[in-house]
Amino acid sequence: MKYMLMMFGDGATMMESSSQEWVGEMIEFMLAFNAELTEAGEFVEARGLADPTSAKTVRLVDGRVVVTDGPFAEAKESLAGYWVLEVADEQRAIERAGQIVVWAERVELRQVPDGPSGQ
Repeated sequence: MKYMLMMFGDGATMMESSSQEWVGEMIEFMLAFNAELTEAGEFVEARGLADPTSAKTVRLVDGRVVVTDGPFAEAKESLAGYWVLEVADEQRAIERAGQIVVWAERVELRQVPDGPSGQ
């Protein structure tokens, strides 16, 4: 079963409030975690995302595509990065998410079906 683990946080606050040592340790964790997933045969893909200040929001307004800078203003935390894993079951995905959450404000877990919903 494939699962996406999405790591959320406030990058600006993290960089302002965290020491360089902590950031270095987090990066070391990410590299080691990816290597562990690869060795276990569970790694499909992982990516960190650019700071949300570089984001664009695209909406349909009155039948027209409207593009605005940045994420939704009401969202303090944003998607910082993600992993796609191939694991035996949901419990294993939860175990893996538990390893990540110590470095993030929140980790969201979703199954990635092989086909459209309902198949």
